[in-house]
Amino acid sequence: MDDLYIKKVLKGDTEAFRYFVGQYKNMAFTISMSVVKDEFLATDVVQESFVKAFQNLKNFKGKSKFSTWFYRIVINESLKIVRKKGEKYLDMETHFPNYPENEPSALALMKEDERRFYINETLNRLPASESLVLRLFYLNENSIAEICEMTGWTESKVKVTLHRARKNMERHLLKRLKSEAKTLI
Repeated sequence: MDDLYIKKVLKGDTEAFRYFVGQYKNMAFTISMSVVKDEFLATDVVQESFVKAFQNLKNFKGKSKFSTWFYRIVINESLKIVRKKGEKYLDMETHFPNYPENEPSALALMKEDERRFYINETLNRLPASESLVLRLFYLNENSIAEICEMTGWTESKVKVTLHRARKNMERHLLKRLKSEAKTLI
């Protein structure tokens, strides 16, 4: 479907670019949040990323999926903001999968909300690279190869960062929740 809209935009139908905005804005925002840790900055990054993608669509070679190419732009723009601010750690707004179709009990909803809160809090404490790789791998379900393409990292760097991120996530959760962490992980 992306190819069809790319062709439309390249032929001069600028309104067709709305498809990409609708399709990718939410994920772009969460990726940016995992790096910049500020809603307003993340919104600016997403907007700037869409502008850059639109302006450079003619340079998209189609060697990867459009989403991979676009998310690379989002990551680069996010990292540019962070470098300007000189921050070491970044914030993350995490969107977990929807609740099951059958209606959960109030207790189950409270447990899920609490779980999200502690996971979010822990992700906020992780370095940007670890927060980003966890988000891309587990929540966005990108492959190692796709993450390499988006970030520009080597496969071994992605794997090491993912391993380190898992360990740090577990360590932070265990430290924060002690015995309760076992039920959350």
